[in-house]
Amino acid sequence: MNERNYLAEQFEENRAHLRSVAYRMLGSVSEVDDAVQEAWLRLSRAETAGIDNLGGWLTTVVARVCLDMLRSRKSRREEPFTPHAPEPVATGTSGSSPEHEALLADSVGLALLVVLDRLTPAERLAFVLHDMFALPFEEIAAIVGRSTTATRQLASRARRRVRGGAAAPDPDLIRQREVVGAFLAALRGGDFEGLLAVLDPDLVVRADVPAPSGVPAEIRGAAVWAKQAIAFGQLARLARLALVNGAVGIVMAPRGRLFRVVRLTIANGKITQFEVIGDKARLGALDLSIVD
Repeated sequence: MNERNYLAEQFEENRAHLRSVAYRMLGSVSEVDDAVQEAWLRLSRAETAGIDNLGGWLTTVVARVCLDMLRSRKSRREEPFTPHAPEPVATGTSGSSPEHEALLADSVGLALLVVLDRLTPAERLAFVLHDMFALPFEEIAAIVGRSTTATRQLASRARRRVRGGAAAPDPDLIRQREVVGAFLAALRGGDFEGLLAVLDPDLVVRADVPAPSGVPAEIRGAAVWAKQAIAFGQLARLARLALVNGAVGIVMAPRGRLFRVVRLTIANGKITQFEVIGDKARLGALDLSIVD
């Protein structure tokens, strides 16, 4: 077996672990593939004779790649199209693969991914690598370019924010339906206070399609979003309750043609996140059924 074939075999043995690390760092399946592919390219170009622990070396490389991707993502938050919302793999669809299904089964859940996305890139890396993968702070410090003490502080700060913000999603479909129904009723009626009653104050709204002129692709804060939503309330007449990958969400299908899907995260009776999906490929991968 030549060296390249040997490296390829060793890389494949570590692929599942690398994808798991990247998913927790990025929350995006498409970006996970990019990060893991970049790790393979760097391995193929590296001088491997001095690598004692290939798995650890690859983990470090993927972490560095993800850190760069997170920093780049933060720097372009004002762009009109930023599809970086957490992406669980769609289940029960022709487009999903066993590897993607395994990634979903091993994921930390959308609620935590949403909280992780509120961390700085360095905080997220320190928390994920140490608390989820038990990487020593000394190794993490070299990745983020901080001292070991400062890296411990990064993880500690991230841990406090995660514990304070990762409310468990409400698994009760009846309760979900009540919350979403109240939301639609308030939106259709132009009821600003009614909207605020069902929205978490720290609401996060994202879209994978260009927003109307003057509306950012990501909005944070219930009051900020509700004011804008009231102006477009007439569109709510197109909305219907639906099960989206097993959870209550919203679909818009004028004249029977699927136009938009809204995935919702609901915790403690409040909507904490909206993800507006308009990309045709993503729409086709969703498991949808209309709720009567």
